[in-house]
Amino acid sequence: MELYQTQRAMRAMRTAALQRGVVAVLDVGSSKIGCLILKFEGLEEKIEADGVGSLAGQSGFQVIGSALTRSRGMEYGEIVSMPETERAIRTALQSAQKLANSRVDHVIACISGGSPRSYGLEGTVDIKTGIVDDNDIADVLGSCGIPAYGSDREVLHAQPVNFSLDHRTGLSDPRGQIGKKLSVDMHMLTVKEKTIHDLAYCLKRCDLELAGVASASYASALSSLVEDEKELGAACIDLGGGSTNLAIFWKKHMIFAETIKMGGGLVTRDISLGLQIPLSTAERLKTRNGGVVATGLDDREMIEIASETEDWEGERRTISRSDLIGIMRPRVEEILEEVRSSLTDAGFEDLPSQKIVLTGGASQIPGIDNIASKILGQQVRLGRPMRIHRLPQAYSGPSCAGLVGLSLFAAHPQDEWWDFSPRSKSFGGKSVSRAFRWLRDNW
Repeated sequence: MELYQTQRAMRAMRTAALQRGVVAVLDVGSSKIGCLILKFEGLEEKIEADGVGSLAGQSGFQVIGSALTRSRGMEYGEIVSMPETERAIRTALQSAQKLANSRVDHVIACISGGSPRSYGLEGTVDIKTGIVDDNDIADVLGSCGIPAYGSDREVLHAQPVNFSLDHRTGLSDPRGQIGKKLSVDMHMLTVKEKTIHDLAYCLKRCDLELAGVASASYASALSSLVEDEKELGAACIDLGGGSTNLAIFWKKHMIFAETIKMGGGLVTRDISLGLQIPLSTAERLKTRNGGVVATGLDDREMIEIASETEDWEGERRTISRSDLIGIMRPRVEEILEEVRSSLTDAGFEDLPSQKIVLTGGASQIPGIDNIASKILGQQVRLGRPMRIHRLPQAYSGPSCAGLVGLSLFAAHPQDEWWDFSPRSKSFGGKSVSRAFRWLRDNW
């Protein structure tokens, strides 16, 4: 089955990279490219001892090199200029390698583009021996109906979310239990094949081999959500420069992901057009003086805007902070309205807990959590990535959530312990809206 072949090929590449002891993780975004070089110490022994290993797993690896650079040749998380993207990746990688004093050949990357689509899969088999074993797990995973997702798309993630044994649901690992009928609910995420192939080709031009790829939505959620949120149900919204990535977690697995082609870059563009200033000046205004909630004091707070030529004799204007907020707020509200629409379509209201975590560079706009609470109508908090060993302070902010999450993904890959040979095959499939039916019925 193609689904399992894709997963196995990815795991094999990742294992080969980890055996060398040093691997790079790369977050190729629309506004920045981040690179971390990780050194693994005794990871294989730790995984064997624990079975799966803990998520944080700080003892498994440490950061020995890091670099951030401005992204070039990228739009909405996809490559539009191969030479420019190649130069930007080389710049980030060389800086990180110099700091690490080590050369890397393998890289694990995350992508925010590719128009991700989520599918909910279901499968049911009869247990032949009366006790669930590895063969039964293989059969039930293989019995899931794979939808016709298109020849131009590839499976990026495939995770069993929930097992049911007879009338008992909510099982994370049913092996060794007695029963007659075993069911599984899986989540599958596909992206455009071209997006992955372009990235792989670009890395090859940089003399690198792609040893794994993950969704930016998944990576950001891994580092920003706490364990209880992943278990009971939460949405992680990564507000990036070129796009907004959305991931919904339940039972510690991602059950929905989507990318909205709107981000903080649009806010910068609005400021540039509204005030007739260069994009660089608009970005500086946004980060230093921006916000989305105006008070009476903001009418009196004046911001000086330098002339385009930075000539002191040239025209220098001032605007109030209220005027700046008036430009920024409508675009931020529009992005959050799109997020709300995606959450509704995914069936987010059916989850037992409905926490929302904002992360990414644009989540640092002052007051955005208050606006998000009103529009999304849920409990909203600002998320920062969890600490990992020897991570520089400059990388601990929300803008690097995807990069930190990718490091955790590299150390503890998803569902490795479910790598079985499926013996059953079936076809068909269900839409993602139906994927939440079992949640409502069985919770």
